[in-house]
Amino acid sequence: MARCDQGYLCDVCGEDVEGIPESDLYLRYVLGEVSPLELPNLPERHVRCNPATAQYIVDASFESMRCEGVFAKEHLDVDFVREQEERITRAWRRLQEIPRLGIPITEYPLPEVLEKWKNLM
Repeated sequence: MARCDQGYLCDVCGEDVEGIPESDLYLRYVLGEVSPLELPNLPERHVRCNPATAQYIVDASFESMRCEGVFAKEHLDVDFVREQEERITRAWRRLQEIPRLGIPITEYPLPEVLEKWKNLM
């Protein structure tokens, strides 16, 4: 079956990633870690299926996650963790808003990401 017939399946759990608010791929796009040209070619997964990133989301509407091993935030520098929590939580909140905003995909990323990309051109 073609990818468009299957929907977007999580490469970790195999379940359908039903929308942008639960998409790790789009979270990374909003963060500026994935370019718009890469979106169609990269594997998808749920935000919760990527605990190395999800552990940094600090929001009452997101059940906190713990990452095991060397990437667990309790093993990392406190200032780095605080910075990642702020940045990734902002991006996750943006991801939750996108379906209501009615904006083009080119406007999904955080403002500082858009500014950085603009300056590269």
